[in-house]
Amino acid sequence: MSTLEIRDLHVSVHTEDGPQEILRGVDLTVTSGETHAIMGPNGSGKSTLAYSLAGHPKYQVTSGTVTLDGEDVLAMTVDARARAGLFLAMQYPVEIPGVSTSNFLRTAATAVRGEAPPIRKWVKEVKSAMTDLEIDPTFADRNVNEGFSGGEKKRQEILQMSLLRPKIAVLDETDSGLDVDALRIVSEGVNRYKASSAEGGEGVGVLLITHYTRILRYIKPDHVHVFVAGRIVESGGPDLADELEANGYVRFAGVGVAGAGAV
Repeated sequence: MSTLEIRDLHVSVHTEDGPQEILRGVDLTVTSGETHAIMGPNGSGKSTLAYSLAGHPKYQVTSGTVTLDGEDVLAMTVDARARAGLFLAMQYPVEIPGVSTSNFLRTAATAVRGEAPPIRKWVKEVKSAMTDLEIDPTFADRNVNEGFSGGEKKRQEILQMSLLRPKIAVLDETDSGLDVDALRIVSEGVNRYKASSAEGGEGVGVLLITHYTRILRYIKPDHVHVFVAGRIVESGGPDLADELEANGYVRFAGVGVAGAGAV
């Protein structure tokens, strides 16, 4: 069983006025087969958590630990984190001019798997995954995300996830900017990978960051966490998401650190 364990994580960013603390003591454990939803208002630090786990250089970990199967994630380079089994689906996927989607995917899979996948098997694997996500096969020859719509970029992220086969997948507001059909397709892609990974072993652990409950109608969480002022202030089951949908975050308005700011 794979386990991502976050303990008392504090993270700061550099501003014109000096370091600003964003994460203020995050504690969270995600294990194989579990889906954890993190919900919170804008500026609460949810995306900071995602990018800190991935190793974005903008975010400085000042204290705390992050381990994956007992290994120190914070001591790893970004690529080593990916090879260890961490995956981040970005809220705003970037365009990579001059790099075709097919080359990008095969290069990434080779780096993560430790060897180049056999070409015939790989082509079949990619075509099948693209068909499942209703991605036009011609997109394989286009530059990564260049000229893609928002929904196409998000499907591309889930395509990467299904091919890279992570142990822990962090999905940072994957639902943002999606219409109803795109939301369904992306969610089905996540559920499909969860099911296939469970058949092949222990199943992927998912950390799903979102503002809204609409994606949770498709991707059912085992645990829901309320994130305010850079830390988790309450945890519960799926019913907690229903409460947030009905009442918003008013109950948590005074919870957290006064004056806290986040991105």
